Amino acid sequence: MRGDFGTTITDRRPVRDIIAVNGAATLELTFFAMIVAVFVGVLVGLIAGRFRDTPLDVGGRLFGIVIYAMPVFFLGFLAQLFFGSYLGVLPTSDQASPITQATLTTHTNIFLLDAAIDGNWSAFWDIFKHLILPATTLGLVIGGIFIRLIRVNVIRTLQDDSIEAARARGIPERAVVFSHAFRNALVPVVTVVGLQMALFLSGAVLTVTTFNWPGLGHELIVYLGDRDYTAVQGIIVVFSLVVVAVSLVIDLVSAAIDPRIRY
Repeated sequence: MRGDFGTTITDRRPVRDIIAVNGAATLELTFFAMIVAVFVGVLVGLIAGRFRDTPLDVGGRLFGIVIYAMPVFFLGFLAQLFFGSYLGVLPTSDQASPITQATLTTHTNIFLLDAAIDGNWSAFWDIFKHLILPATTLGLVIGGIFIRLIRVNVIRTLQDDSIEAARARGIPERAVVFSHAFRNALVPVVTVVGLQMALFLSGAVLTVTTFNWPGLGHELIVYLGDRDYTAVQGIIVVFSLVVVAVSLVIDLVSAAIDPRIRY
């Protein structure tokens, strides 16, 4: 009734505090995972669509299929084994080292942003290193969807009459691909990015568990195990509101990209 989601049954924590602290960690993870997914999906999909039926296309399609079919927790385990245990170049768990967490001043509960606000660049680098594996793991899995979508739309737009007209006017092939075909191919991709937000959040639940990341997904699993349905209800409501808000933003971005869209 008060709009604060109440208090948990098991540990008597205000649910809004859980959302503020752990939700910031989830926001940080999903934001950078989305960057990885869009970058990998756009780059590989654009190359595969531009060089259709070549080894580059075959390799891009195979990569997209394999990476999308792979469970996110399994890919996370492989990343931990290779980059953490074998190479020893990246941390495999937690949001930051204990020393960094002890010296970090909390402003927003988003560790990277807090470190940047304080100008604590050693802590910033430590937090960033802890973020690389979970964000890349989640982003690669979702990026497999974008690879296939970008490829199909680039191939379709390259066959449009407008593209042939641009080539006939003597426009360089690079400009035809990037300025004409690529922009037209982005419209459905932007829409799908919004639709995949629910998948990002569900994937984040498994990712935070694999990498011991203190996000909402980790808290959701803990409270589900304790049957603390007050906390579960609050977390699920927040997830739903995020999906709705992102869908609204995506509609506005789609209208900005494609002038034919009007609301």
